[in-house]
Order: sequence, then C-alpha cells, then structure tokens
Amino acid sequence: MKKLRLIPDNTNIKFAEKRVICVSLSVIFIIASIVLYFTRGLNYGIDFEGGIMLEVKTPQVAELAQIRSALGSLGLGDVGIQTFGAPDDILIRVEKQPGGDEAQQAAVAQIKQTLDKVIGGQPDYRRTEVVGPKVSGELKQQGFIAMTLAILAMVIYVWFRFEWQFGIGTVLALIHDATLTIGFFSITQLEFNLSVVAAILTIVGYSMNDSVVVFDRIRENLRKYKKMGLVDLINLSVNETLSRTIMTALTTLLALLALFFFGGEVIRAFSAAMLFGVFIGTYSSIYVGAPVLIWFNLRSEDVQVQAPASATK
Repeated sequence: MKKLRLIPDNTNIKFAEKRVICVSLSVIFIIASIVLYFTRGLNYGIDFEGGIMLEVKTPQVAELAQIRSALGSLGLGDVGIQTFGAPDDILIRVEKQPGGDEAQQAAVAQIKQTLDKVIGGQPDYRRTEVVGPKVSGELKQQGFIAMTLAILAMVIYVWFRFEWQFGIGTVLALIHDATLTIGFFSITQLEFNLSVVAAILTIVGYSMNDSVVVFDRIRENLRKYKKMGLVDLINLSVNETLSRTIMTALTTLLALLALFFFGGEVIRAFSAAMLFGVFIGTYSSIYVGAPVLIWFNLRSEDVQVQAPASATK
C-alpha cells in the first residue's frame, strides 16, 4: 500500500535564510499586541469581570430586540444578549450589581421574572452563574500566575535538558506565542475567560514540544556534522523534522476545527485560541527559537561535553 506523504522526502527549504525578516515581523507583532492590550484591552468574561450570566432555552425562536428592550428597562446596567448556538438558545450577561451577593441574586430573580413575561411560555434556565468582584479578581490573578509558572517551569526544563542557547531560544518562543495570543484576543474581542487561560497554557506546551523536537535534531546534527556551518545545519535539521511537524499540526487542526464549528459557544473561545496557537507555535519553533542559536553562536563544541555519546537519531 502506498503511504500518504504530505511532505516529500529530502526537502531543502532555506528556513534560516529568512530569519531576519521573520524575527523582525515577530517583533512588530509583539509590539502591536502589547499596544493593543493597553489601548483596546481584552473582552473579559464573567470569570474575570464578575457579574451575572444566564443561558436560557426559549420555547420558540428568541426575539432578541424585544428581550433586550425589556431587560434594558430594569436598570441593571450593561446587558448583553446573544444567541448561543441555536436560534432558541440565548446567553444573557449583566454587569455586577452594587450591594454584594444579595443584590446579584435579586437581579437574577428580576431577570427571570421579566423573561417569563416577555418570552411567553416557560423558558428553560440551563445555566445561571453569579461571580462577585472578589472572586473574579482572584481568578484573574491566579490565571496570570499559572501562565507565568508554566512558562518558567518549561524554561527550566529546557535549560537543564539542553545548552543555555536553547534555553534562551525557548524563552523567546514562548513569550512570542503567549503575547501574540493576547494580541489576537484583543483585536478580535473574543471573550477572554478561564478556558482561554487553559488554551494559552496548552499552546505553550504545544510550542514547547515542537521546539524540543527541532532542538533535539539540531543537537544531534551538531555532533554528527561538526564542520557544517550552523545556518546549513539548522536548515537540515528543520527539514528533517518538517514532515513530523506538519503532520502533528494538521491532525491537531482537524480536531480543533471540529470543536470550533460544532462544539458550541461554550468552547468557541478556547478552540479559536488553540487554532491560532497551533500556527504560531509551529512558526515560533522554526523562525524564533532556531535563529537564536545562530546569533548566540552555538557550536558543536558546546554540546560535546554535556551530550551523551550514545545519543541516537
């Protein structure tokens, strides 16, 4: 049986020759992401902002304009209403109310009473969430700590597993991936919630795995081709791992596309972050992590002492 090959054998793509252009673009995108974060901000979900969220299944197709007008007259502040997958499934978000938990529960009762009148029939309240400002602040802080510790732990692993040049390349690649994902959510204004934090942690792990595969091959080839120039050696190493990289990315993308289109609104932000992350994670392992080795002048002598002599391909 003939095997499926998406990437032909013995490719000779000159990846390293494009390092200046690609790294320059990455720096521009990182700066743009930081600027967007501080100017446009993120569309924080109820996990981080606090407030009230209800998922409601209506007996018939929901009249959003009528429901929005009725809830807007309650004086509860900013009210967001959108369909949640099916036309008869709606998501209602209300900003946090002054007065603590009792005020939030009173607002929930008021919303349900109004919906019962407007919709006509008995709606099915599938989900009701109330998050106070104290809890949302703690979640935001813990999410940031989780991302920082994850990146730090992976950097420490690479630092001990490889030489210091690889460690710096990993740091820059992971910062690149996390920052661009923040910029992506800032420009698209997709809801940024705890599931997106989980997605960023997953992206960091995916990018890390991809970088380790490329770095492993580079280190092996440094021992094997001691007189080869570093630019040519990196091109050779990336081409040798290209088939594995593309196949891993493609299979991951197929699963994520299914989640994005058929998984519903609950995981839409998570799957969107992961789709974006697969692309930038693959890109950064080739065009951000690897060029650092050239600029820090990694040589075959640097890996001879620490690397085991019995290492194989």
